[in-house]
Amino acid sequence: MSSCGAAAGLAIDGADLWVRRRGAGSPVVCLHSVGHDGRDFEGLADRCSDAFEFICPDWPGHGRSGPDYAPVSAARYAQLVDGLLDKLGIANPILVGNSIGGSAAILCASRRPVRGLVLCDSGGLVAVNAAVRAFCSVFERLFIAGARGASWYPAVFALYYRLVLTEPPARARRGDIIAGARRLAPLLRQAWASFARPDADLRAAAAALDAPIWVAWARSDRLIPLAMVRPALDRLQNARLSLFRGGHSPFLEQPDAFAAEFQEIAGRW
Repeated sequence: MSSCGAAAGLAIDGADLWVRRRGAGSPVVCLHSVGHDGRDFEGLADRCSDAFEFICPDWPGHGRSGPDYAPVSAARYAQLVDGLLDKLGIANPILVGNSIGGSAAILCASRRPVRGLVLCDSGGLVAVNAAVRAFCSVFERLFIAGARGASWYPAVFALYYRLVLTEPPARARRGDIIAGARRLAPLLRQAWASFARPDADLRAAAAALDAPIWVAWARSDRLIPLAMVRPALDRLQNARLSLFRGGHSPFLEQPDAFAAEFQEIAGRW
């Protein structure tokens, strides 16, 4: 299966997903963070599309995808990825997941064969305890205010995203995300509510995976600090850890270094 570059809307379980495809070679399905879209992975495809085909869906309500009947959650996103893989006839892909996309990738890999898994500042790797629930509640209230039209929300969101994507190579994508602050607020509220539920804890599912895993983490992540996920990472069966300068999305913040290591690691899978 190969494509020099194409995009289309696909009906998956009641949602119209916009899916970008680029490159030729082993399929790599890239799953973005909530509030972002599949354009996050254009830089990676630019650098690696001679050896891999990149399949990059926009989550419902993000980018060019239509709305969804179900609220945002990793479980719902994993369901959509399963449907997308089935519809496109993709077997044994490499899954790349950032934040909630990492959680969805863990769930998909727990129930179907994958060639490998790349977890970039992934969700699902901490206990959902009282402290985590309180942390999530703060952000849920922020995005409730944004959805209600609070006048101060765009400025606060812009400040917040300067802490999420800290490095100069991510400046353009950060600007795109900040520009969509009000539109994205209801989806971000749903996401943060989902992060506080017990089923957001995917540590056992991750520890049971036998596929090779590359953990690529941003050193300065304030949302999911490396120290918080270290115990879960230590339980992974077949994992390699790399650290990158940045705040949450290494492939955006250090694109050259990330792509070089991705080619070296994924090329051996």
